[in-house]
Amino acid sequence: MPNLKSLAKDTAIYGLSSIVARFINYLLVPIQTARFAASGGEYGVITNVYAYVSILIILLTFGMETTFFRFMNRDGEQPEKVYSTTLRMLATTSLLSIVLVLLLLQPIASLAGYADHPEYVGVMYVTVAIDAFTCIPFAYLRYRHKPLKYALLKIVNIVLNITLNLLYLIILPALRLNPFGIYDEQFTLDVAFVFYINLTCTVVSLLLLWRELRGFRFGFDTAVCRRMLSYTWPLFIMGVAGQLNQAASQILFPYLFDGSLQEAREQLGIYGACIKIAMIMVMITQAFRLAYEPLVFGHYKDNDNREYYAKAMKFYLIFTLLAFLTVMGYIDLLKFIIGESYWEGLRVVPIVMAAEIMFGIFFNLSFWYKLTDRTIWGAYFSGIGAVLLVIVDVLFIPGYSYMACAWAGFVAYGVSMLLSYFIGQHYYPVRYPLGQMGVYTLAALLLFAAMAFGRNVLPLWASLVVNSVLILLFVALIVRRDLPLSSLPVIGKKFK
Repeated sequence: MPNLKSLAKDTAIYGLSSIVARFINYLLVPIQTARFAASGGEYGVITNVYAYVSILIILLTFGMETTFFRFMNRDGEQPEKVYSTTLRMLATTSLLSIVLVLLLLQPIASLAGYADHPEYVGVMYVTVAIDAFTCIPFAYLRYRHKPLKYALLKIVNIVLNITLNLLYLIILPALRLNPFGIYDEQFTLDVAFVFYINLTCTVVSLLLLWRELRGFRFGFDTAVCRRMLSYTWPLFIMGVAGQLNQAASQILFPYLFDGSLQEAREQLGIYGACIKIAMIMVMITQAFRLAYEPLVFGHYKDNDNREYYAKAMKFYLIFTLLAFLTVMGYIDLLKFIIGESYWEGLRVVPIVMAAEIMFGIFFNLSFWYKLTDRTIWGAYFSGIGAVLLVIVDVLFIPGYSYMACAWAGFVAYGVSMLLSYFIGQHYYPVRYPLGQMGVYTLAALLLFAAMAFGRNVLPLWASLVVNSVLILLFVALIVRRDLPLSSLPVIGKKFK
């Protein structure tokens, strides 16, 4: 059975880059929400453009990241050929799509609602095309079990990102200097600088992967390409549908909101800023996925792997519930991450975090159809979720604004999760500890209800104290049931 300690170690290392990335994003949020007030709608532009980006990255990678791991560990395949073929496929599609988009830039920008600023679309498309290609070299680092190098490259990108944001959003405007460092009293900051900074960081990441790019030399195998495409197309559909569950609301919002485009961007900016607080759940899920996926495909023939999947699911749920309680317990402090003009949207945070927990469970469940080569089921589940999300958005955004976006994601992930579980138990039954997981879920809900009640009746300092005690109670439950102190290194010696 794969070692849970190994999974925890790799999750921690991969999570380091993810944690730092999210923390930097938290630093960028106060910078950007202070620089771009909610009333201006600029943060709504950022939210909307990045929603398009999240869909495009799925389109341009077309499920090849997961397919790559499957074929690198598949009997009869040559890993060097698989890697080189995958690199060449994504390099070709990325380059061709960049040329096509730049040729059709103005009509595409008009369709997206940015006819006056086609540079937003052009710059971000080039950025996302390069990012799509670099997904494979980064996946190769994971395949080779090099989490330290993976994390280092990610952190370099992050440090550069924050440095350039501070320079161009804070320092130069304060000194009345234009982007070239020349004094200009009339210079005004445009949101486009956020997109130019991302492009710069992406190009630097590409250059730092030069060793991994030597994989091109193994050539292109047409037969391998056909086999990979045959495996990946359901994953592609699943990926697009799954990402629509996360991004469709931000894309559709300006078209469905009952008001002017400016008002729509203001409301979308409030929603986009507040869900940043909930992104800790995305961070945990991403870190878990980066470590879990290579291990699952590398050890899928082990006799006791189903027990491993069951334990991993339980501990994933435990620690995401702990993260949920921690964020909600200190929401009155975390809200200072965003500008005060955005605080009215904080009510979406618990809904979005709960939705992300369900998405993480859905990801954990996904291995039954990936390992049995029934990937079409993933497309069905994600597609149904995406359809439900769009229906909720269309029906309720006009009347309930961004609250409809939060609940749409909750419904979509919840239904996808339940369908995957019940159908998966037929094709690839796993005895998940549902009773134990239910105890933790019920405990978390009761503690959250107590936090919400205390927040309404207690002064801030008392509410924070009570919430800290409630979080410690949940930790005590974990220690008592699943992580006894005697089992921990160093500390455990004192309890034996």
